[in-house]
Amino acid sequence: MKKISKLLLALSFVLSITSSAFAVTVVSFGGAYTESQKLGYGDPAAKKLGIPIDWVDYTGGLSEIKAQIEAKKITWDIIDVYAMDTIIGCDEGIFHEFDFDKDFYPAPDGTPASKDFFTDMPSKCAVGNILYSWIYAYNTKNVKGTPKTIEDFFNTKKFPGKRGIYKDALGNLEIALAGDGIKPGKGGKAIYDALKTPEGVERALNKFKTLCTDPNGGCVFWSAGAQAPEILVSGEVVMSTGWNGRFFKAAKVEGAPIVQVWDGQILDYEYFALVKGGPNYENGQAMAALKEMTSPEGLAGSAKYIAYAPWRKSSIEIMTKGEPWFNDGKTNMVPEMPTAPANTKSYILNDPVFWADNNTELQEKWEAMKAGL
Repeated sequence: MKKISKLLLALSFVLSITSSAFAVTVVSFGGAYTESQKLGYGDPAAKKLGIPIDWVDYTGGLSEIKAQIEAKKITWDIIDVYAMDTIIGCDEGIFHEFDFDKDFYPAPDGTPASKDFFTDMPSKCAVGNILYSWIYAYNTKNVKGTPKTIEDFFNTKKFPGKRGIYKDALGNLEIALAGDGIKPGKGGKAIYDALKTPEGVERALNKFKTLCTDPNGGCVFWSAGAQAPEILVSGEVVMSTGWNGRFFKAAKVEGAPIVQVWDGQILDYEYFALVKGGPNYENGQAMAALKEMTSPEGLAGSAKYIAYAPWRKSSIEIMTKGEPWFNDGKTNMVPEMPTAPANTKSYILNDPVFWADNNTELQEKWEAMKAGL
């Protein structure tokens, strides 16, 4: 009997190791973001499929997966990546090319996946995960009146006080032109057309130079996402740019007197890519997990834990029917989504190719402007 017990124990141990070894590994950026992914669709997908899904943190880029490929020891299956990384990884054969309408679930009403995405993918190797937003917010205790437009962010006569500004050029040049009268419309093509000219860049830089040197204004530059709501709450600034998820947490979870303004928002995004030759590539388990996680229901699930919008249009419909959607059981989440119809009347869709081509030059000009303040 003891021999049988020892044999069963040994067999159980071997099975547990085998199961762990073949768990689908998803790589993401950690913190509250990865937690929302794990709880929102990772755990439900694992339960439905009977496939363990492990989550690993990284800092972005392709260097680590390239090192694994070179060493012939690939341990990652699915990676959360930026747009340009999907393009580079696709060109270099690192990632799997999708047939979107065959590989992913349709919307509940039968609409093919490719028609249910909020916008086109940057490459055949990318499937949309979430959209987040660069917006501005204000402290209701320190502002008289109600800022409503991106122009109001720069209007120090009507709304005097310092502004919180992200430290780098990315995002700032776009909102400067929107605040200077160029109408973004839906997508912001006119903004990027202007930024492709020397005159447009100079116009954007001058808009911030004027704001930062205005006796009624002034700029406080921030670098970490948590700083934007902090300087608003402290009263150091009356308005600040920032990420919508940070402002949502401060206002809705922590009760800060902060109001978000969606006009002229910059929509940014994250994607999933499937690693060719990953440990669960040939057996199909990685693709099965990815399909479940990016289903309309799956992506909607992440919004129970964070104020980032799912890539699927039908996910918003699912959320609307299930309000209050947030995990506290009382907060409606659709109004907090960057892609909600009420929030996308005028927005700029971040152009990763533009920034990949021009980032170095524009950052140098931006730093020179800041140094001259």
